[in-house]
Amino acid sequence: MMKVLVADDHQLMLEGIRAALKPAEDIEIVGEARRGSQVLPLARRLQPDVALLDIRMPEMDGLACLELLRKHCPDIKVIMLSVFSESEQIESALRRGAHGYIVKTINPADLPAAIRQVVEGTVYHVLGVPDGDTTSSARDAGLTEREITILRDVARGLSNRAIGHELWVTEQTIKFHLTNIYRKLGVSNRTEAARTAYRLGVAENPILETGGFKSTV
Repeated sequence: MMKVLVADDHQLMLEGIRAALKPAEDIEIVGEARRGSQVLPLARRLQPDVALLDIRMPEMDGLACLELLRKHCPDIKVIMLSVFSESEQIESALRRGAHGYIVKTINPADLPAAIRQVVEGTVYHVLGVPDGDTTSSARDAGLTEREITILRDVARGLSNRAIGHELWVTEQTIKFHLTNIYRKLGVSNRTEAARTAYRLGVAENPILETGGFKSTV
C-alpha cells in the first residue's frame, strides 16, 4: 500500500484529492496538512511514501516544505501540485529536488496513475502543462523528426517496446535512436532525457489535456 501525505490549504482541493484517490486500492491518504509548517512533523510521524504538496500554503510554502523533506526525509517522493504551469515555477521545484510536478488541470481520475508513475521513477514527470510549439528547440539540438517523436514518447513514460509498437519498428531500432538522442542531448539515461525533453519544450502531458481540479491559487 502506497501511503500519501497531502498538503493543501483549500478544503475543496483536499476533498477533491481524497475523492480522486479513493478508488485506488493501492493508495492510502495517511495524513493531511492545511499549513506548510505541519508538513515536516507529519512526515516524520507518518512516514509516507509520497508527499503531495501545494506550492502556495500559509506559514510555509510548498517549495520550502520540499527542501525540508529532501533534507530530513529523503526517502519520501515529493510531488508538487499547483495551478502554476510557468517554466520558472516548475524549474524552481526541479532544482530543489521535486520528483514530479502536476498542474491542477489534471483530470482527477488520472491522479492515481500520475502518482504511481512518479513513484516508479522511470521518467521525470510534468503533468497537465498546456502544449505549444514544441519542436524548434529540439531541432536546434540536432534532433530529427523521428528522434523528437521518440524523445516525446520517452517523456510520456513509454517503454522501448511500446514506442516500437507505435512507430511500427523493432525494439532494437528504438534503442539505436535513443543512443543517438542521448549523444545529441548530452545525457546518459531515460530520466535525464525526459528532463531535457521538458526543458526543450517537447514533453507533452502523457495523460490528459483538460478538466480536473479548480483552485483560486
